[in-house]
Amino acid sequence: MSTALLFARLKLRLVAGNLRGDLARKLGFVFTLLAAIAVAALGFLLMSLLRLAEPAMATNLAVLAFTMFWIGWAIVPLLAFGLDDTLDPARLSLFPLRTGQLAVGMFAASATGVWPAATLIITVGALVGLASGIGGVLVGVVAVFLQFALCLVTSRLITTALSGALRSRRGRDALAVAAIFAVLLFQLPNLIANRGLGDPVALIGSTAGVLRWTPPGLAAHAIADGGLVGLAELLVVAALVVLIGWLWIKALAHALVTADASTQSASVRRSSGIVDRFLPDGPLAAVVTKELKYIRRDPRFRVGWFASIVVTGVIAFSITGQSGGGGGLPLVIGPACLGALMLALQSCNAFGIDGRSLWMNTVAFGDERGLRTDLAGRHLAAALIALPLLALMTVAVSLFAGTPSAILPAALTAWGVYGVGLGVASMTSVILPYTVPDRLNAFTGAAPGQGGQAFAGSFAAMIGIAGLSLPLVLPVVFGVAWVSVAALPYGFAVEYFGRRLAATVGHARMPEVLAAVSRPT
Repeated sequence: MSTALLFARLKLRLVAGNLRGDLARKLGFVFTLLAAIAVAALGFLLMSLLRLAEPAMATNLAVLAFTMFWIGWAIVPLLAFGLDDTLDPARLSLFPLRTGQLAVGMFAASATGVWPAATLIITVGALVGLASGIGGVLVGVVAVFLQFALCLVTSRLITTALSGALRSRRGRDALAVAAIFAVLLFQLPNLIANRGLGDPVALIGSTAGVLRWTPPGLAAHAIADGGLVGLAELLVVAALVVLIGWLWIKALAHALVTADASTQSASVRRSSGIVDRFLPDGPLAAVVTKELKYIRRDPRFRVGWFASIVVTGVIAFSITGQSGGGGGLPLVIGPACLGALMLALQSCNAFGIDGRSLWMNTVAFGDERGLRTDLAGRHLAAALIALPLLALMTVAVSLFAGTPSAILPAALTAWGVYGVGLGVASMTSVILPYTVPDRLNAFTGAAPGQGGQAFAGSFAAMIGIAGLSLPLVLPVVFGVAWVSVAALPYGFAVEYFGRRLAATVGHARMPEVLAAVSRPT
């Protein structure tokens, strides 16, 4: 049996084994399969409809689409690092295979799955939309497979070269920031169009003109050009695929003999911090200290904060551009409250980060008061980071919108919304808890099979926060700015009563909460 076939069967066996005996995982896989089929069908249709556009515009759109696929394959596998065992060469280092054989097998594993198949189907749609004549079709078939191979080897080169760094905390932090910047980069043309800074057609043409000489741009033009020109472009793409594949094999050989830095011991230091100075010794101070250490060490917290900042900035940039650069308090309230909502959603699964170690807390909770104190410590630690961050975001958005007078009411309203969010998050933490996987990946949300539960918890929290925040936000939006003075008391009241109710409910069902956050990942 060939190595490629062996690894493809191994990948399918891993997928099938992950579905055994768990209805939630099976439903999640079915949902993923249906989503991939829908995306493949829609993408194939849209790429096929390029036949109806002008030839130059059709080629430009194909260049942009091929480039997006290439960049997506370079970034998305990094976000799945730690979830897919076939991405990490350290998982396969003990296989009795030479580096070349291992590379062939890993390439086959990369091509196996519903999303690689969806990518290939969408790329074939470009063949329908761009190719002309039997010669163009023949060149286009080769171009489609070269584009697919280019995506795979680029993805493998990046994940293999960065595999050592991705096991370290600093590497995951850098990846998180880079991934969010990449998402922002994809939104840049839309933001420019919303600001009225350029003609969209001219923007597409100029962007495609720059990307025309990239490997995916050459592949797209090979399909459209056909003939000898298309063959020449295919030769260049094929040479680049071979070069990237060779670099990947070299990186793989280096990764297989390099020590894993994530298993090396680190220094441990103990120092007195701000919490020790302002809070007396006791359960509350202990929980706040623990949560602040989690926040400092776990990249997922920084991902949430940075995403909140980026989304707030994007929304502010977009809506102020559509309104002409000025619009008063409502244009500041919207992004500020959205940032507060996103930050509050990070607390919707307060016990998930503890995992199996939550049993020690469960033993210590002698009554509802102990659980209330634990939730209060978690909320206080989160607020120490979130409230100053919301203040900075509000100041920036207000100045950007040209409404400095909106800083104070917008900041107070955002703080009130955040307090409401903490109160609602207390309830979702005890009603819809779920396991948070290991810290190896900064973008993991839930354990396999609990994705639906995580989505339900976040969706319910958003609805609850929005509903309880409307009496506070709407008057401020419609110009009654003095209502923002009541934002802090209102938010604190919702947080207090939500925490008390969550302690009552959660203390009675702590065994269920512990089981939900302790599932194997």
